[in-house]
Amino acid sequence: MSTTDKVKYVSTTALSKELKLNVKEMFNIFLINGFINRVDENWVLTEKRKQIGGTIKKHPRVGEYIAWKEDIIDHSMFKTERNDTLLNATTLSKQFGVSKLKMNPILSELGFVQKGLKGWTVTKLGLSLGGKQLEYDRTGVPYVNWPNSILQNRRLVETIKELQGNGTATQSESAQHNPVEFREKFEAKHRATDGHYVRSRAEMLIDNWLYMSEIAHAYERKLPVEEDVYTDFYLPVGKVYIEYWGLEDEPKYSARKQEKLRVYNKYGFNLIELNDTDILNLDDILPKKLLVFGIKAY
Repeated sequence: MSTTDKVKYVSTTALSKELKLNVKEMFNIFLINGFINRVDENWVLTEKRKQIGGTIKKHPRVGEYIAWKEDIIDHSMFKTERNDTLLNATTLSKQFGVSKLKMNPILSELGFVQKGLKGWTVTKLGLSLGGKQLEYDRTGVPYVNWPNSILQNRRLVETIKELQGNGTATQSESAQHNPVEFREKFEAKHRATDGHYVRSRAEMLIDNWLYMSEIAHAYERKLPVEEDVYTDFYLPVGKVYIEYWGLEDEPKYSARKQEKLRVYNKYGFNLIELNDTDILNLDDILPKKLLVFGIKAY
């Protein structure tokens, strides 16, 4: 018997059970590391697989399957997966002291996940925070797990405190996050119909339009990102942000606008942009822009 014949091989499924990982997650690890490829809905081995002893085995009942040398379990590509314990929504709810039924909606409101027909899927922003898209083996329903670092995410922690009535940020503290010159120059003294105090007549008209259209909205909400950026309006339904650009002729304002657009593009946020011309015709302009994101206004 040759040395090759003495080598023990394990299937990907058996390996996933040993490492306590999802089978689909296992294939994804091999894919990312270049050991397999997806061809015509089938997994195939690459030349690189020779480095770790990947091979094709045959079983009388299941046919051909990919197998790996038994000692692959100690490969470095699994170290991060095994040592960095991922947290599910239920675990997060316990850590933050909120109902497990509210955890995913909170993450969704922040734009970290989005609700599908079934389950939850990670967004571009969620991926940047280490969110990992998974599926339940039996049902295929998607869900998202998170690294421990999510527990220290500033925006998530702030939101949890706000929902629990423990928010301590004052108006003066919040002002530190926005350009001071802008906030001092344009005081929020225009009172909208719903009670919001906004910084211009145009913003008041936008706020009133949203209120009369029965569209829930927040004014000057901080974006759920590390950058200290505030949006003019945020619509929880559709996760849509609205920016009114009213001072584009001023160099400082123009630079501020470009920085905000960079952040919106970076995280792939849903953004509606309005200018002075749009303000004069909100009844025609806003319904069309909202409909792009699935929001119907009557």
